[in-house]
Amino acid sequence: MKSPLVRWSVVSVSLALALTSCAKGTGGGAAAPSQSPGQFDPGAKYQGAISVMGFGATDEIGTTRVDKAKAALGGADVKLIEGDLDIQQFLSAVAAGDPPDIIYANRDQIGTFASRGAIIPLTACVQGEQIDTSMYNKNALAQVTFGDEVWGIPEFNQVQITMANAALLKKAGLTIEDVNGSNWDKVTAATKKLFSAPGGKLKVIGYDSKLPEFLPLWAKANGADLLSADGRTAQLNSPQVVKALEFAVGIYDAQGGFAKVKALRDSADFFGKGNQFATDALGAMPMEQWYVNVLNDVSPKAPLAFDTFRTPQGEPLAYSSGSAWAIPKGAKNPGAACRFAKTMTLVDTWKAAAQARLDKRNADKKPFTGILTGNVKADEEIKAMLTSGGEPWDSGVKAFYEANDHTFSLPANPADNEFKKAWQDGVNRVLNGQDKPQSSMDKAQQEAQAALDKAWAGWTKRTN
Repeated sequence: MKSPLVRWSVVSVSLALALTSCAKGTGGGAAAPSQSPGQFDPGAKYQGAISVMGFGATDEIGTTRVDKAKAALGGADVKLIEGDLDIQQFLSAVAAGDPPDIIYANRDQIGTFASRGAIIPLTACVQGEQIDTSMYNKNALAQVTFGDEVWGIPEFNQVQITMANAALLKKAGLTIEDVNGSNWDKVTAATKKLFSAPGGKLKVIGYDSKLPEFLPLWAKANGADLLSADGRTAQLNSPQVVKALEFAVGIYDAQGGFAKVKALRDSADFFGKGNQFATDALGAMPMEQWYVNVLNDVSPKAPLAFDTFRTPQGEPLAYSSGSAWAIPKGAKNPGAACRFAKTMTLVDTWKAAAQARLDKRNADKKPFTGILTGNVKADEEIKAMLTSGGEPWDSGVKAFYEANDHTFSLPANPADNEFKKAWQDGVNRVLNGQDKPQSSMDKAQQEAQAALDKAWAGWTKRTN
C-alpha cells in the first residue's frame, strides 16, 4: 500500500514567527509539550472525539487498523480528515491554536515540523503508553528521531526494487541482470536496445531512472550520501553524487531527453490495466515495492521480471522512506492520539490487517503478496502469511523483502523539507536543460547548506 504523498506549501513569514514564538526549550532540545507525562496512561479510557488529518483508511488495511484503534481508545470517536496532508492548512491550524489531534505525514517532514514547534516530542508518549520502539525499523525510527527525542511513530515502509518487462528483455536479448543496476554500462546499453521512438516519437521507454526522486538511491549506489550522518553538512556536489546524476540523466538523454520520457510516463494508466508494463511501453525501472501488489491486482498476466536494485558491486540496496504519526502542538487529546498511533502500528494490528487482505485475496482467487510496514516484527509475522502467486510474483515478493534488509535513509534534521527541495530543484534544473550537473548541484549545495545552517542555529538558540 502506498502511503499518501505529502504536499509542501510555502508558509508566510508571519506564520513561521507564530510557530516559533510558541516553541519553548525543554530538556533534550524539545519544544515544550502541551501535556504532562501523566496524561499518557496505558489503562486510560478516552471519550469525545479525536481528529486525524491526512489518513483516509480507504481499504481493508486501513479500516481494519482504525477499527482496532477505536476499540483501544475505549469510546473516543475517531474523525478522519481525508486526503493528503495539506501542510499549509496544518501549520495554519497549529498557529491558530486549533490543530488536529494527530497527523499522518511523510517521515522526511518530521524534522522540519519539530524545528518549527508544530509537533510535540513523543518521549512521554512512548514511555507512558509503554511503546516498544525496538519493533520499528531502525532506519524508519532514525528518520523521526531528532534532538534526542522521538517525534513520530513509524507507519508504512517503502523500498525500491527493479521491475522489468520480461518480454521486452527477451526480445532484446537481455536479462534482468542487465537492468538491475549492478553494471551501469549495461543499464545504458540495455536502455538503447529497449527504447523505441519511430519517427522521433517515443513509444517505449527503455529504462526510467526515476529522477528526481531517486537521486539518493543512485548516489548511495555510487558510494555517496547526500547528507552527513549528523544531519548538519550537505554533500550534494561531491564527485560521486554528480557522477550518479550524470549517469541517471544520461539514461534520459539516450532516449531523446527527459521531457519525452516524462510525457510518456505520465500518459500511462499507472494504477490500471493499461499500465506501462501491460502495454509494453516500459522496459525497466526501479520502483517502490507496493507496485508489485498493484501490478498483480490489475495486470496479473503482464510479462514481468523482478530483482532487487543493486549497487555496481552487486549488493542489494534500497532507500527507506515512508510515513509516520505525529502529534501537533496544542492537540486537545494528545493521550488518545498517542494510543491511536501505538495501536495502528502494533504487531497484532498489522496482522489483523494482513488477515483482512488475505481473506479478500482468497475470495478473489488471487495471491496475497504482502505489505511492508515500519514494524520489523510485524513484517516477519506477515511474511509467514503470504500465498504463492507463482512466477514472477514470488520473485517480486522475495526481492522486496531482501531489499528491506539492505536499506539506508537520510538523517533527520531541522531543515528536512528545505534540504529535500534543494536537491530536487538541483536535479530538475538538469532535467529541464537549465543547467549542467556540476553547476546545478553546486547551487543546490549552497542552498541546502544555508538552509541547514539557519535551521540548526535556530534550533540551538531555542534549546539552549
